Amino acid sequence: MSWYLAGIKKYATFSGRARRKEYWMFFLFNLIFMAVAAILDNLIGTTFKVQGISAGYGFIYVLYSLFMLLPYISIAVRRLHDQDKSGGWFFIFFIPCIGWIWFIVLMCLEGTPGSNRFGENPKA
Repeated sequence: MSWYLAGIKKYATFSGRARRKEYWMFFLFNLIFMAVAAILDNLIGTTFKVQGISAGYGFIYVLYSLFMLLPYISIAVRRLHDQDKSGGWFFIFFIPCIGWIWFIVLMCLEGTPGSNRFGENPKA
C-alpha cells in the first residue's frame, strides 16, 4: 500500500526513476480500487446503461479512473526512465495488437544499474 501512496504523492512527477516493484504495486492496488469502484457503482445503482443493459460501471468508476490517469502515466514514464528510455516509449501502448504486449515487456524489464541520464538508481 505504501508504494501506491508513494505513486499518488508523485501525482504528476515525470522526472526521475521508478523501480519495477513501485510500478507493479501501484498497478495492483489501482486495479483493486477500480474493481471496488465498479462494485460500488453496481451496489448503489449508478451504472451506465447501454440499450437497457447495465455496462457494469458508472460514475464512481469513471471519476476514479480519470483521477488516477495522470499518476499512472507518470509512474509508467518513470519506469521507462529506469531503463534509460524516453517517456515517449509510453505511446507504444497504442500500437494495435503488439503494442500493449511490448509495453508489458518493457514494464517487466530490469532497470539500468547505477545512475543514468534520468537520475540515480532507485534501488540504491
